[in-house]
Amino acid sequence: MNPERPLARLQHHLSHLKRVAVAFSGGVDSTLLLRVACDTLGKDQVVALTACTELVPRREQQEAEELARKLGVRHERLHEQVLSFRAVASNPRDRCYHCKHLLFTLFRKRCDELGYTHLVDGTNSDDLGEDRPGLKALKELQVKSPLAESGLSKQNVRELSRKLGLPTAEQPAFACLASRIPFGTVLTAENLSRVERCEDFLRDHGFHNVRVRYHDTIARIELENEDMQRIMEPALSRELVERFREYGFTYVTLDLQGFRSGSMSEV
Repeated sequence: MNPERPLARLQHHLSHLKRVAVAFSGGVDSTLLLRVACDTLGKDQVVALTACTELVPRREQQEAEELARKLGVRHERLHEQVLSFRAVASNPRDRCYHCKHLLFTLFRKRCDELGYTHLVDGTNSDDLGEDRPGLKALKELQVKSPLAESGLSKQNVRELSRKLGLPTAEQPAFACLASRIPFGTVLTAENLSRVERCEDFLRDHGFHNVRVRYHDTIARIELENEDMQRIMEPALSRELVERFREYGFTYVTLDLQGFRSGSMSEV
């Protein structure tokens, strides 16, 4: 598909919004949205808002800050202790709804305080066909999703990101740390930190599309099939097991089904 057409649709859609606050995670979708919003409306008409919570890896928060700096757009980090809210910390199946409602209420308040006319997020058209409780919260809070509303799929987003030279074009999908914990298992600073530290270890060793799923004393690693042989190299596997035990796991397992989004829904 010619990437010019989706880009023109997105630009046309944004041009009617005038001044926007972008919910910005630093992922492929919100980075494209932020860049095109700046190009279409002017950087002085755009602000990027990033949620800093216990569920967002610090690495991703830092990457979002660096991306916003490179784009030259105003960027604000909004802090919230989401684990203090039982509806989130108890980790029910609709956790995402409660968390999104909490964070986007915070975004909406800041958006209004700053005088921006619209709050927008990076939901794309593919997301609309998935089971995403958080979308209900966005609708209730009247958050606009220009990518989805312009008919842009994840493929369109990646194609446009390549065309614009964005460093996120090939970036794996983000997901909050809570997605590594089985529904019904209470979210704590301790179990989230375990997962974050283990995933940082793997990414520091060149594994990018990876998840460490939490099962109490067991860490279940999901990664791309082509990475499985390398992770079993004796020196690396010994270091991995030693580090994961240091971080609080007793057993370390490799999921032979490989990386897949939403695998905790199988539990």
